[in-house]
Amino acid sequence: MADLQQVAFVTGASSGIGRACADRLASSGWAVTGASRRGTAGAGWAGLAADVTDDAAVNAAVESIVAASGRVDALIASAGYTLAGAAECTPLTEAKEQFETNFWGCVRAVQAVLPHMRQQRSGRIVLISSIGGAVGLPFQAYYSASKFALEGFAEALAYEIAPFGVSVTLVQPGNIATNATANRVRASADDDSAYGAALTKAITTMERDEVSGPPAQIVAATVQRVLDSGRPPLRVSVGRPGERVALVAKRLLPFRVFQTAAKSGLGVD
Repeated sequence: MADLQQVAFVTGASSGIGRACADRLASSGWAVTGASRRGTAGAGWAGLAADVTDDAAVNAAVESIVAASGRVDALIASAGYTLAGAAECTPLTEAKEQFETNFWGCVRAVQAVLPHMRQQRSGRIVLISSIGGAVGLPFQAYYSASKFALEGFAEALAYEIAPFGVSVTLVQPGNIATNATANRVRASADDDSAYGAALTKAITTMERDEVSGPPAQIVAATVQRVLDSGRPPLRVSVGRPGERVALVAKRLLPFRVFQTAAKSGLGVD
């Protein structure tokens, strides 16, 4: 194995965290294929047009990688977006679309790579989750729900695939400076509703923290450490210490105490 170039499949590779991961792995000697709807390529890595909401497209992408390289050693599932809006007012069609990309898109990629990883008796699966997958984000309820679902999926998956030499890690970024801020999707609910002022305050607070946050490259560095680790963890957080400490505080504090402490940081009264 030491003389073989390792092969990585990265979803959501056209921008943000996915692109940073593809760039870093390629510069470290990995053979990288990055999938996105546009099929964007990067420096030293190949681009492939594949929509993670399309079963056939994801399966075809993985099969093409295996046909070319004979294997797939790592999946970095980063495709996703953020839907903002009041939980009550968000149309269910839009909430389902959030899950279709953020959750089911990861599941599709996992199901596509696992047969090959099992046959190899090796592989690393890295799912880009979020601190919002452990701490509910007001007015981004369906984004948080999609990441909470991913957390449960990965935790169960870890038991199932360990006997085959395959690991899974959830990487939980905090507020990271990427174009995801500008690309946040607003639910087609009326901002003049009963929630309008509170929604605006919460999203403004989060976007301020994102824009001033650390770059996507710190997430990519964490992903590479996970791939290089002899014993990769199930979960690892990355970002500002003040955001990451919330993961510990939620486990240790009574929920009402945690909720009171978290409100200002989440932009709610």
